[in-house]
Amino acid sequence: MKEYSGPVEKVGFQELLLNHIRESGVVRAETILRTREDELIVRDQDRSAYIVKTYCEGRECDHRNMQECCLAIHTLARLHGVCDLSGSGILEGQPVFHIENEYEKHNRELKKVRKFLREKSQKTDFEIYLMRHYDYFMDIALQITGELSYYAYEENPSAFSVVCHGDYQYHNIIQTENGNVLVNFEKCIRDYPVRDLYLFMRKILEKNNWSQTLGDMLLAEYNKIKPLGEQDYRQLYYRFAYPEKFWKIVNFYYNSGKAWIPGRNMEKIEKLYAQEREKQFFLKSVFPSCVS
Repeated sequence: MKEYSGPVEKVGFQELLLNHIRESGVVRAETILRTREDELIVRDQDRSAYIVKTYCEGRECDHRNMQECCLAIHTLARLHGVCDLSGSGILEGQPVFHIENEYEKHNRELKKVRKFLREKSQKTDFEIYLMRHYDYFMDIALQITGELSYYAYEENPSAFSVVCHGDYQYHNIIQTENGNVLVNFEKCIRDYPVRDLYLFMRKILEKNNWSQTLGDMLLAEYNKIKPLGEQDYRQLYYRFAYPEKFWKIVNFYYNSGKAWIPGRNMEKIEKLYAQEREKQFFLKSVFPSCVS
């Protein structure tokens, strides 16, 4: 049983998607169970919403085990093959996610926080360090968003026929005796399939200092099952190139109490900047045709 805070209609879409995945027999995933009254959502006396899903015995994918990471990528490529729902009718009325709109929103937030920091008279060590590197990351964010809007969206309706998991990371890949089981599809959405590939790879690469060898290995594993096209690579490049981790750190800082800033924030921003050189080398090595 899990508390549910999303739109009611999204649960119905999840059920359709998960039933489609189960019936395919290609990938194993959780399913949502209906009540005896044939409802997907139940509410307690406080009107909090809950859903019930199937459970499997197992453990999370080990992000330090490259064999398991490659298996997770293999499973993802198979999932995307199953979740290409063009012509199925399931996609009718489902919104399409455009990453450039998301980045434009992030950029507005980054500009707002920069203005706040510039006008702040007394700054903590974290805020001083943040300001020292702010323009560097801000400039990258603006450049990538501009290029993405210009190059990457040569609209191709078929590109949005795939429903992404939406939160494909090792926490949601359960290792069982019979292989992987995918869970937590609450963020499933129509987007370029590289959305899932990017999220999984970024998490792993950040923990491995942006290893080019590892990145090439994971991409090769995906390509074995579902070859990536030129537009897919460009989409993937822009998602890697945008300083999303910097935005997350800034966003967390600005929306939390600023009287006391956790030391973990300082560690994160220092690590982010320390890895920046390796990240840029990774982008130039893995996506040479995309780097301007």
